[in-house]
Amino acid sequence: MRDHHAIQPEMLRDRILQLQSEHSELDREIDKLADSSDITDLDLRRLKKRKLKVKDDILLLQLQLEPDKHA
Repeated sequence: MRDHHAIQPEMLRDRILQLQSEHSELDREIDKLADSSDITDLDLRRLKKRKLKVKDDILLLQLQLEPDKHA
């Protein structure tokens, strides 16, 4: 059986990669929609807030993964 501590960093790295991908997708979507009339200002602000939330989540996970590196 694997050690719990050996699995956790792997799971954190996987989640960070997922969030980085989501962040990139949101960035592309915001860029595409920013000049479009297909989205309201409110919806665009919501996307930007979501992107910031994802970035915050990435940073929190990175701190858990390597707490000394970000201090």
